Amino acid sequence: MKLRKITSLTAMLSFAVMILTSIILYVVPQGRVAYWADWRLWGLTKTDWGNIHIVVGLLFLLTLGLHLYYNWKPVVSYLKNKLKQVKVFTPEFNVALVITLVFAVGTYLAVPPFSYVLSLNAYFKDIGAEKYGEPPYGHAELSSLKTFAAKMNLDLEQSMDLLGKAGYAVEDSETTLESIGRQYGLPPQAIYEVIKPAAMKDESSDGQTALLPDSPPPGTGNLTLADFCTQFSLNMKLVVRELKKLNIKASEELSLKKIAEDNNTNPIDLYERIREIVQKG
Repeated sequence: MKLRKITSLTAMLSFAVMILTSIILYVVPQGRVAYWADWRLWGLTKTDWGNIHIVVGLLFLLTLGLHLYYNWKPVVSYLKNKLKQVKVFTPEFNVALVITLVFAVGTYLAVPPFSYVLSLNAYFKDIGAEKYGEPPYGHAELSSLKTFAAKMNLDLEQSMDLLGKAGYAVEDSETTLESIGRQYGLPPQAIYEVIKPAAMKDESSDGQTALLPDSPPPGTGNLTLADFCTQFSLNMKLVVRELKKLNIKASEELSLKKIAEDNNTNPIDLYERIREIVQKG
């Protein structure tokens, strides 16, 4: 066996795997969504695909380095001018450098057509969030059932009772949603759906059950207004009516991001407007 051939073939195969993992990671939902819904492709999680991408990428770099070593003379010949003198900035090298810089700078400035690639990536992420649903807050799956219940204003005892009746008995409230899900082959999202009815009501603020947090949880902009109001137990009709008074047209089937865009604002400012409405009651 020749090491040179093994190097070239390994570089080729690792490059093929890099292409595959790059495509998958390009379209996979955002981490918060993937972990919450326990997203998998061919049995592998987002983390699994990311790990493969990193390690095989390292293999590709190593074999590429060896490939350059074994083919150093041809590479150097590319840098020679007509007088057979080594010159880095040959016409071919300059063209290659310009192409690389155009792609790098174009991406940084987010100008077409490079911005289209980024927009398509964001589109796939939004599709994933819409399909699989957003977690109520970042890495909610890592919270213990006790902590999650407290954050979501759920009755802990009733939550455990609901899980037991559904066939997902939990002995220790310190067990994370992720662990419970793995024990019963369910995504953390499904666990939340089971215990949702355990929400505790507080009618002390004209039907509003809780004030919104100071900062919007990750993925809030992708929620429809209807889902947003449901998640935070808000009076949707009141929110829509008060937003209208602020000259903000809102519709329950539109996402907060879309509503903000249609009203020439941003999701953060829209969230603040809604938060002020809720605080006023």
